[in-house]
Amino acid sequence: MRPSSLYSPWARAAVAGAAAAGLAAAGLAGVAHAADGQAPLPVTITGTDRVDLALDGAETEPGEPQIELGLTGPGEYDPDSGTDPEPVPNNGYRITIDATALKGFAKVGLPSSCDVDGLIAVCQSSSLYPGDVYNPYWSVRLDLLDSAAAGDHGTVKVTGEGEGLQFNEHTVDVLVGGPELLQKKLPAEPAGFEAGDTYTAPLGFRNVGAMPAHGVVLRLAGTRGISFPESYDNCTYAEENKDNLIRYRHVALCTFEGDFTPGTAYALSEPIAAKTADFALGDIFSYGFDAIGTEGADALRADAGHRQGTGRTLALEPVGGGQSGDYTKYAEIDLATKNTYDLDLTGARVAGEQGQTVTVDVGLSNHGPAWVGSLRAGGEPIGFTVQIPEGATVVESPCRPKSGGTTSEYLCFAGTPFLENDARTFPFKLRIDKVVPGAKGKIYLPDFENPWEGDPSNDTGWIVLNGTGDEETPGDTGGTTGGSDSTGGTGTTGGSPATGGTGTAGGSGTTGGSTGGTSTTGTTGGTGGGQSPQGGQGGLLASTGSTALLGSAAAALALAAGGVLYAVSRRRRADGTA
Repeated sequence: MRPSSLYSPWARAAVAGAAAAGLAAAGLAGVAHAADGQAPLPVTITGTDRVDLALDGAETEPGEPQIELGLTGPGEYDPDSGTDPEPVPNNGYRITIDATALKGFAKVGLPSSCDVDGLIAVCQSSSLYPGDVYNPYWSVRLDLLDSAAAGDHGTVKVTGEGEGLQFNEHTVDVLVGGPELLQKKLPAEPAGFEAGDTYTAPLGFRNVGAMPAHGVVLRLAGTRGISFPESYDNCTYAEENKDNLIRYRHVALCTFEGDFTPGTAYALSEPIAAKTADFALGDIFSYGFDAIGTEGADALRADAGHRQGTGRTLALEPVGGGQSGDYTKYAEIDLATKNTYDLDLTGARVAGEQGQTVTVDVGLSNHGPAWVGSLRAGGEPIGFTVQIPEGATVVESPCRPKSGGTTSEYLCFAGTPFLENDARTFPFKLRIDKVVPGAKGKIYLPDFENPWEGDPSNDTGWIVLNGTGDEETPGDTGGTTGGSDSTGGTGTTGGSPATGGTGTAGGSGTTGGSTGGTSTTGTTGGTGGGQSPQGGQGGLLASTGSTALLGSAAAALALAAGGVLYAVSRRRRADGTA
């Protein structure tokens, strides 16, 4: 059995995101009323609201439950706050999952942690927290009986009750043999394709389900370096996740009315153009048709700031033939795979007497033209090594000592995305224990063949303490001269900050300027004292090396579902309910 394309990752994420804002508001209101003794506390049952079971028994994730249910408690909780939420006082409650309407066509696997009687499960609990992260969750598995036929359908009803608590009723519509749309595969990036070029592709789908689709929706999506230059009057356009460049997308939603019959392939009336920016590198273009109709499209557009397109109408037309191998569940491509960036490491020259503390600003800049998106890796940080010059001890550092207990080498991380023309500063406070004239410490990126590094000659920087002026510092392009900061010296600045724009978050130390877009990274790696994702000291992007930009399609699909997958994983870590 396979959930229908209605529940593609992007659809789940969009619908769940729209619902979350409303739930949070309802929770806050509930707490206020409860404090005044005027109303019970609202608890919202959330989760899957529709499942389409394929008659051929095929499924995307064999053996996995198709229905996930959870609770959103009253009030708000920020998972990134670093503290655990306070539980909501209650005298216990019970959740009832009633799947009797599926009798005759589906075998239902209800949660083993609940009291199960036939097709009804009663789940008792007193665990209740604000938000949805720490609350219980339940999974339901569906398998078709031999008697199932296309068009069979039923509704799973989920209700709750408890003293001083008010639950909504949640329903899950289950359909057998509904429409299932596979996407036409995208052609490869053309030979000689460069950043700034426009990629065009014929898009379409094939309905391999057992029932017609009554209206379909096309979703076009492009990461930061991809946009859609054409405008159509049956499409709307928006930007999603503006505050997170990993999940940021230019999107278009296009609606098509009519019946799209089983066993038939359809194609757009003209190819779709995806324009790449000059900074594009490993950006992702994806598309998908879904049988969700006009109402489903409206749900996806909710709270996303969609603007109506203008110009000609994009149409769908039936096409003959088409081998099954020409279509796939998900269609996406990495574009501008041959662009380059220029990472530049810089150190500084400082002087001081024995016992003094000096500040050295280590700099990491990207001179472009490409950004380091690290989209496939989900924002893996850039790692580099800082060697401490002889005679000095680190008093304060935004980085951590390399594994093995040595304090002569430190491993630093700069969070990604790292925008074109961006600069980061990593301040080291060094105590001069012994004056060693011309003592040097090397700053360097991992040594490997990086096809996207446009100028390896500046990938090295140097810290020079009490230099004589004769020291060789190959590869360093921007060190400065300074002195002590604890006994009246001038201090130092390292690197060559980029100009303009807002600062970029992520990575250690002080942020530099940026000229490209909203400067928010999508990673928690790279903060001072943190561990690399695998505790190692390997490739440029800490654990994935040079393949991080162009990784597996599975990573991108997980990324598309972002917030939903994150919430589920946090719930599972916090509560063992199954």
